[in-house]
Amino acid sequence: MGVRGAADNARLQGAVSRVTLTWIISRETPMNWQPEIDELKRRQAMAEAMGGPDKVKRQHDGGRLTVRDRVLKLVDKDSFHEVGAIAGRGEYDAKGDLVTLTPSNCIMGRAEIEGRPVVVVGDDFTVRGGSADATIREKPIMAERMAAELRLPIIRLIEGSGGGGSVKTIETTGRANLPGGVGGTQLYHLTTQNLGLVPVVTLGLGSVAGLGAARLAAAHYSVMTKSSAMFVAGPPVVARLGEKLDKRDLGGWEIQCKAGAVDDAVDTEEEAFAAARRFLSYLPQSVFEVSPRLRSRDDLGRRDAKLISAIPRDPRQAYKMRPIIETLFDKGSFFEMGRWFGRPIITGLARLDGLPVAVMASDPVFSGGSWTADACAKIIRFVDMAETFHLPVIYLMDCPGFAVGLDAEKTATIRWGVRAMAAVNQCRAPWCTVILRNAFGVAGVVHQPAGRYSIRYAWPSGRWGSLPLEGGIEAAYAAEVSAATDREAKIAEIDERLQKLRSPFRTAEAFWVEEIIDPRETRPLLCDFARLVEPLRGTGLAVLTMRP
Repeated sequence: MGVRGAADNARLQGAVSRVTLTWIISRETPMNWQPEIDELKRRQAMAEAMGGPDKVKRQHDGGRLTVRDRVLKLVDKDSFHEVGAIAGRGEYDAKGDLVTLTPSNCIMGRAEIEGRPVVVVGDDFTVRGGSADATIREKPIMAERMAAELRLPIIRLIEGSGGGGSVKTIETTGRANLPGGVGGTQLYHLTTQNLGLVPVVTLGLGSVAGLGAARLAAAHYSVMTKSSAMFVAGPPVVARLGEKLDKRDLGGWEIQCKAGAVDDAVDTEEEAFAAARRFLSYLPQSVFEVSPRLRSRDDLGRRDAKLISAIPRDPRQAYKMRPIIETLFDKGSFFEMGRWFGRPIITGLARLDGLPVAVMASDPVFSGGSWTADACAKIIRFVDMAETFHLPVIYLMDCPGFAVGLDAEKTATIRWGVRAMAAVNQCRAPWCTVILRNAFGVAGVVHQPAGRYSIRYAWPSGRWGSLPLEGGIEAAYAAEVSAATDREAKIAEIDERLQKLRSPFRTAEAFWVEEIIDPRETRPLLCDFARLVEPLRGTGLAVLTMRP
């Protein structure tokens, strides 16, 4: 055989070898990736089993949904796209094959609510009770980052601690956890940052403690079920301090809503989901958009005759503000926030001719509508939210001033009051005030932002001044009253004289109030305000954004 023949023979043998090898491989290895896809499905099934049938049953027996049930009930059908579904802790046999997978107890991903994209992140209480021991820390961090960088609202479904771990963590990790580690944590940073970027809604759906409580409170709107509880530390820890309380007594909804830590409480999880969806309907996807204006089916020119008698002639008599709110705004559109906290002030979202607006209103049923320390704290947070999302503000005012007395001094009412004044004065959103009755003292000054134009109306029932006359005549006219033979008659005479002088029409003569209006004209004028300011609604980061 020549050189050429030897080369040809070698090439032939090589070709045969390759064919043989290919045939052997094809018998042992599939030609596609179906085995890996089957493995993926197996792992997904393990993840969807959560903490196992017994833990799922325990969750249901306690009257609570699982986190996966919650997500599906919250968002639009078939819209949830989970991220990191098979992240967790696997157990392997001697061959290196997966035996079981315990999923992370954080579920997160993208979804839609009313056709609008959102980010959803939830705690799985069936895996280690929602503790951080079973959490992969990058998952909640990614959810917050996804919301920030895709400019999407985020909804947190919270049940558990979600913090740095339990006491057992010391043993399982072999070291103590220094909170924040080196350089702090991204989760804290992103949680705060998102309050200035995108709508944040939190739902407390069980026992919430530690970092879980912080994540629940750090929201534009928070709601808890009445069977839930929230606390910095739970009953076993508090018991060591000598306070033996059960979950409800320590952090039930009455305590948290009245303290202002949580905005609202509802009976069922389904009601919590409905509240979250409704709240989001008033807000934009992010601060870089404006809130969607809906088509209104309400009459823009509606004039309700009841308004002419809504304010009692007796200035000491209280009245109900909420029926007035329902009359002035689009029917059924008022969504109240924080009803149980800072009760001299009512806050919420509503619509005027379909345009979302932020509504503040005095409630004379509580402290006569005077600004208490907690009412001021409520105002600060609410005005900051309106400023963050560029929502026009409507203020229905009946404020006799700051609350006075020993309790007012002990709660630093004046400190909170000047902070509320700063929040209003720094607000750049379009603003309209309607003075229904009282506007007195320093708190009376804070009914519109200073230094810029805002629209203001007053009802004929309006009363204002540096101080109310009641109780002040004896001090201001002490000599005249003391010299009178009939003290009470003299006080009544002075009061009648001053009441005529402080008539709102006298103020209008001097153009110290722009317009006094028939109360029945209020809704048409507010709808006109909505039309005027719609093109003025800004976008982008506010100079001063909301903080927790």
